[in-house]
Amino acid sequence: MTYRQAKWTEPIIFELSKKGRIGHNPPTSDQREREVAGDPGLLVPYELQRRSPPNLPEVSEIEVVRHYTRLSQQNFGVDSGIYPLGSCTMKYNPKICDRIAASTKIRDLHPLQDGSLTQGILEILYELSEYLSEITGMQKISLQPAAGAHGEFAGALIIRAYHSHNGEINKRDEILIPDSAHGTNPASAAMVGFKTIVIPTVDSGCLDIDALKNAVNERTAGLMLTNPNTLGIFEKNILEVSTVIHEAGGLLYYDGANMNAILGKTRPREMGFDIVHINLHKTFATPHGGGGPGAGPIGVVEELEELLPVPLVEYDGEKYFLDYDRPRSIGKVKGFYGNVAILLRAYIYLLSMGSDGLEAVGELSVLNANYVARKLWKSGKYAIPYYPNKLVKHECVVSVEKILQETGVRASDISKRLLDYGIHSPTTYFPLIVNEALMIEPTETESKEQLDLLVDTMIGVADEAYSNPEQVRKAPYSTSVSRIDEVRASHPETMCLSWKMKRR
Repeated sequence: MTYRQAKWTEPIIFELSKKGRIGHNPPTSDQREREVAGDPGLLVPYELQRRSPPNLPEVSEIEVVRHYTRLSQQNFGVDSGIYPLGSCTMKYNPKICDRIAASTKIRDLHPLQDGSLTQGILEILYELSEYLSEITGMQKISLQPAAGAHGEFAGALIIRAYHSHNGEINKRDEILIPDSAHGTNPASAAMVGFKTIVIPTVDSGCLDIDALKNAVNERTAGLMLTNPNTLGIFEKNILEVSTVIHEAGGLLYYDGANMNAILGKTRPREMGFDIVHINLHKTFATPHGGGGPGAGPIGVVEELEELLPVPLVEYDGEKYFLDYDRPRSIGKVKGFYGNVAILLRAYIYLLSMGSDGLEAVGELSVLNANYVARKLWKSGKYAIPYYPNKLVKHECVVSVEKILQETGVRASDISKRLLDYGIHSPTTYFPLIVNEALMIEPTETESKEQLDLLVDTMIGVADEAYSNPEQVRKAPYSTSVSRIDEVRASHPETMCLSWKMKRR
């Protein structure tokens, strides 16, 4: 079975434009006469109206419909097929979440409306923060950060503020980070002004506890860690890690990217973490991909609550309100109150799942990942370098190094060949500590049939690498865009960011 993606010769919409062509004739009105009369009922007051028309493409309605329909047919997403992008938790997003978020009661709200007119959405945001506090074990949650990396940045600011208030920021300038960590961890720490110290991974896939003890000193501000880690391995020594960091006077930060595996089983607070960010666009099934949209709420223990970004949504027993009166806060990290459309979707998802449903998410995501890992390992086609007791959590990392040595086919070639069979490629070449890595996270929403399709296709592509390596190295063939020169495509002189650049 070969997947066939639509392949249209589709110009950009500005190139379809023909002067004078229109898609809709709005009804005529007495707009100008009402303006002269000073009618207060005008939809757009005269002083706020444009003085010249916007530079929009001139196209008919059917051209607009066909254009965007064709573009959608050339796209791939979770609604199209399995999307095993490791550490991204590309699970299916229930359509009820989108439908409610698109309600006019939500869509037409404005963040500058008076609080008396926004009690409904404030109640939702307050309850969401309370739910997330319960799920993570944290004392208080701020919903402001707009993505996981943004949550990390806010968390690093909190670590800095904590040591600054204690008078130790001048000496505590180091953040410890595992060598398997997401790249955003060292980036977030560096943006706040910390130096990053890398802690190696041992053969079990866990943090090297001896190396950690040797690295910790009076300069340690904290440790950033996800658990399970990026190899899909649960850090079994996490309580000892917590003790080491806290005894040194540092803080323990939880990267919530892999939280799908622990829902209903444990909480970051119970592992000893002080600060947590949660990727709502991953764990709680809100839309994700293409660089956004996202939401990365951040939670803290009691000692750090006063440092959270402002405003926080509070409730005084009578009304919900936005609390800005927090003098030790790190300040605002985003305009207004967070990415509300994504927060709302996560709230709906939580209500629909309930506590039992969330626990089932954790169980099924781990079961599905182990099913895939075990079948790939038993096939003999793929190695799993870090595979203690032949168990993983939510994801597994396989290596294509043997295939490369024997056929010249790389991990990226296999990823691209999978596209020909309607399977989105796994995360490729990450984490960096695994040579020729493919990181696979099936999530809990995929059926056994889809998991079998993934495994059988990966095994089939490995066989192709031996029987016809050149075919695999030139894939994909059935997608709307075939293989590209990735180096040239990412070069600033090649990138085309607007239709005006293309026109030139």
